[in-house]
Amino acid sequence: MALYLVQHGRSLPREIDAEQGLSSEGIAQVERIAGVARGYRVRVSKILHSGKKRARQTADIYGRLLEPAGGIEECAGLNPMDDVSSFAGRVRSDENLMIVGHLPFMEKLTSHLVAGSAERRVFKFQNGGIVCMDKEAGDRYWFIKWTLMPEIG
Repeated sequence: MALYLVQHGRSLPREIDAEQGLSSEGIAQVERIAGVARGYRVRVSKILHSGKKRARQTADIYGRLLEPAGGIEECAGLNPMDDVSSFAGRVRSDENLMIVGHLPFMEKLTSHLVAGSAERRVFKFQNGGIVCMDKEAGDRYWFIKWTLMPEIG
């Protein structure tokens, strides 16, 4: 089974949208990456997102294209400065869960799961991209299986 970590798509500046919803570029990027994931037959059982508008909108786009059986749900503990170690304890390796959140939380969660330290960055996220992680039975740490990112340069 896999764990899919997603940083929300590009958002509007606070001066334009106080809630910082997705920009038109952000919507297009997320739709493109979600479409590629669908083309590769990525199976997601459920999508969790923070309560922020940009994360909810990103989760909705992924949900529309990947059709998770367990639906889409807001989840506490996914805000930018939340504690990754307490959230990591809730992550299971026996479901295809997608988590949509923010920086620095997503990078720190990845580092915590892969290296055992939230402070050792192991991957640099891009808005709207997917980091697919997996874990072998009995292993303590996760590994990065593949990624889909909007930009390769």
